[in-house]
Amino acid sequence: MKKFVGMLFASAMLLSACGAPGGGGGASKDSSDKQASSDTVKIGVNLELSGGVAAYGLQEKDGIELAVEEINAKGGINGKKIELVVKDNKSDTAEAAAVAANLTTKEHVAAIIGPATSGASKAQIPNVTKAKVPVITPSGTDDAITVVNDQVQEFIFRACFQDSFQGVILANYAMNNLNAKKAVVIGDVSSDYAKGLTKSFKDTFTGEIIADEKFNQKDKDFKAILTKIKDKDFDFIYLPGYYEEAGLIIKQAREMGIEQPILGADGFSDEKLVDIAGKGNMNNIYYTAHFSDKAPSSDKVKEFTDAFKAKYNKTPSSFNALAYDSVYMLAEAIDKAGEVDGEKITAELANLKDFEGVTGKMSMDKNHNPEKAAVVIGLTAGEETSADVVNP
Repeated sequence: MKKFVGMLFASAMLLSACGAPGGGGGASKDSSDKQASSDTVKIGVNLELSGGVAAYGLQEKDGIELAVEEINAKGGINGKKIELVVKDNKSDTAEAAAVAANLTTKEHVAAIIGPATSGASKAQIPNVTKAKVPVITPSGTDDAITVVNDQVQEFIFRACFQDSFQGVILANYAMNNLNAKKAVVIGDVSSDYAKGLTKSFKDTFTGEIIADEKFNQKDKDFKAILTKIKDKDFDFIYLPGYYEEAGLIIKQAREMGIEQPILGADGFSDEKLVDIAGKGNMNNIYYTAHFSDKAPSSDKVKEFTDAFKAKYNKTPSSFNALAYDSVYMLAEAIDKAGEVDGEKITAELANLKDFEGVTGKMSMDKNHNPEKAAVVIGLTAGEETSADVVNP
């Protein structure tokens, strides 16, 4: 997923200079030597556990801890138990870069899972690259996480599909499943996430865009935008953004009598969306997701869902599932590497093929993005009433 403040990647580059002392090769060798002599495999967790998007990070922490518990109960990785080093990046990009520096140069972790959001994921790239420590972001969907200026980031991977894929899926879903021909776009212009989603949607949608409205993160009142579109002739609203603003837009739109379907991406994938919008307003809502226990699934999904419910007494979300898969992806890479060495683990992640995750069967492509299916979830009165699997 993903909270992204544009133009902060350059700032993160400056922060990394003071946050990660020492050369890249030295940090990698030091970490590998410490890991080799340890009875555990130290995995860092860099997540949004407080702040604006803590809902995402807290969900991912639950998924990570369940996976680690399972792996350790079966003997760990090559006889070594996983030891988690959990850090809170406070939903802040600068803090995410500092956490990455701490995990790589002070804690000497073998790998990192997180952050949950794209801006924070991009902020840590300089530090983890210098240290040669592989990273899997469970839900950072911005295309520029794994490829920057046409350069694949060697140590950066993701468990989720990327924004460009979501925009294409939603445009096709609108045209093919909803038979829609006229769209209104209401997009967050303060987030790289939303801007990427908007671009890929517009590049794919062959119908007419009746209106293209914009808002900023933390806006609360959307009545002016909604008044402008209320009487226009359109089939649906495309709303790329996060649950905080999306929930308010949905609530205010429905209260103004705007009943057309509203389509969004995985930023909708939190129960707080329903809390903010109100169940009665959550009809004809569709969004891309990485997981649904209602979608056609395998025995592995059932086992995961049962185990998650037993541990947490609730149904797992996409963020729970992506983080759970991230741990197992990393465990498989470490196992195949045969030793806790950052560069060897990285090579195995790059070669990941036909991995059976709870979010689908996946193989890593040349850009370090998993090739996998998406799920489009439909909500009625705030409850999931449909889950359509869409293959790439």
